[in-house]
Amino acid sequence: MVISAPSTPKAKPNKISYNWGEDHLAITIGNNMPVRIKMLFWTEFLFTCGMTTLLLIYLLPAESAVMSLISMSGSAILYMLAAYRLLSRIFSTETLLLDNQNFTLIHRTLFNQVTSSYEWKKAGPLHYGGKASKTDHPLKGGCFDYFGFETQEHLIQNIHEDGNLFFNYAGDTVKFARNVYSWDAEEMVSMMKLYAGGRFRLGPEWAQMQQPHQWDDSF
Repeated sequence: MVISAPSTPKAKPNKISYNWGEDHLAITIGNNMPVRIKMLFWTEFLFTCGMTTLLLIYLLPAESAVMSLISMSGSAILYMLAAYRLLSRIFSTETLLLDNQNFTLIHRTLFNQVTSSYEWKKAGPLHYGGKASKTDHPLKGGCFDYFGFETQEHLIQNIHEDGNLFFNYAGDTVKFARNVYSWDAEEMVSMMKLYAGGRFRLGPEWAQMQQPHQWDDSF
């Protein structure tokens, strides 16, 4: 179900902010995209613009004004699509809005906002997926990844990652908190549990994750 979202605080880049209201808790997650992924998106953008420019140089000057207009219009569309993809990926935030009845996810980019709301009583326990397990690349070396195939597999996995936290709702898996790792996830879950109480259920893995860390003082 899609609803209109109330105003929520904006998180600074790579930060998680908490806002306690009278009847809600808002958690805003900044863009935690790894630098390598950002570099890959920039490379895609520059490659697309470069190829479009070369194609435009090849086509112009055209035999007629109509063909010139078509070539320039097509190139402009490709430039705008490349810019849209880049900016939508790099400048995005997630907001989790908790109230007495619903758990709401708000995903914002520079160009749009998608808001989805889920009833507490219909939502399954919250799980931490972390980095999903993956099969090794068939060309991966036995000792060392000399050719970078395994590194590329991890990079592709990060690009297509939907989120490290998830729960089941009406037969579907709802994922969020992309690039949020366990130490930040534990803090987020503690805040959410503090607000929602018994309405907020956790998967069995959290019992071990939230145990106090033991430090070895023998050295």
